[in-house]
Amino acid sequence: MYFDSHAHYDSRQFDADRDELLSSLPGMGVEGVIDPGCDGESSRLALEIAERHDFVYAAVGWHPQEWESWTAESLGEIRALARHPKAVAIGEIGLDYYWDREHKPLQEEMLRAQLELAIELDMPVIIHDRDAHADCLRITLEYPALRGVFHCFSGSAQMAEQLLRAGWYLGFDGPITYKNARRNLEALAVCPLERLLIETDSPYLTPEPNRGKRNDSSQLRYVVQKAAVVKGVSEEAVAAATAENARRLFGLL
Repeated sequence: MYFDSHAHYDSRQFDADRDELLSSLPGMGVEGVIDPGCDGESSRLALEIAERHDFVYAAVGWHPQEWESWTAESLGEIRALARHPKAVAIGEIGLDYYWDREHKPLQEEMLRAQLELAIELDMPVIIHDRDAHADCLRITLEYPALRGVFHCFSGSAQMAEQLLRAGWYLGFDGPITYKNARRNLEALAVCPLERLLIETDSPYLTPEPNRGKRNDSSQLRYVVQKAAVVKGVSEEAVAAATAENARRLFGLL
């Protein structure tokens, strides 16, 4: 059984068949899904989806790309949403310098506010780090009480080792199946099974051999297959370990 630790079923790309698709996933071996919000609206939708499907849980947070909608009231909105019984993490939060380098101070302000909220609420965090490795590492390590996952990990093996020593989990998804995946695979190689999460980032990052199509949690098997080869264990061992890791991190044991 697979646990998809990061999938955006609140995305408009699922509007036509969202509930039908989600209802089919347990029959395809998917035992759990975390749907992370990216702002107030998507966090509320993630919670609504989680209410309709027992095996779906939500994270609530403000993504760095959504800086334009961040206001003085946003943190209070996330705090209120985090009280929902199906809210299991603060996320997706972090830094993104790929799309926006002009608002680094605001992105950092958003990130720190939500990290401190997670500590206040004793909840794990889901970190988005795109082209911002040094700053994400520096900031998160300033909060030793934090626990969480660096989603879609794209840093170096050395960065992975620093995060692992600090108790973080690392999430891997479709890119480990791509031909140019050398850096991703180096990081995966140093990540022990007990700190590994698998994810899809649906509807994005579809693994080979279906790259270019809409992604969903049924595609996890390709991520598991590649991870099993890299780790030198069976696919069943990867699936079992990553499902247990997700349940432990998100308080679902």
